[in-house]
Amino acid sequence: MNKAFYDAFEARDMDAMSDVWEHSDRSLCTHPGWATLRGWSQVAASFFALFQNRSPIQFILTNEKVVLQGDVGWVSVDENILGEQSGSTVAALNLFTRDAGDDQWRLVCHHGSVVIPQPPVVTP
Repeated sequence: MNKAFYDAFEARDMDAMSDVWEHSDRSLCTHPGWATLRGWSQVAASFFALFQNRSPIQFILTNEKVVLQGDVGWVSVDENILGEQSGSTVAALNLFTRDAGDDQWRLVCHHGSVVIPQPPVVTP
């Protein structure tokens, strides 16, 4: 499901993004530099707005670590984002829950924070 999230993002596919997320009041999303959005309606509106930008975007995921505990799983990952003008790295955490009704994993929380490049360490 983590791959489906990034595939939907790159494709700017709102239907695919909707399929990834849990549609509830507990859905949370913090895009880099944004305040936390709470509830599926706010989360969906944010992706709709982001998808209006027609510049291509590509995610190269590194340092991916998956943890599963029962019906909860999370993925910590570095999103190396390539765009037309520049690139950046975002440290992200994606939290998934398994729906008992249909046994599907759904994204309930995405948090992304820009990684500031550290200056090289100079030793005297």
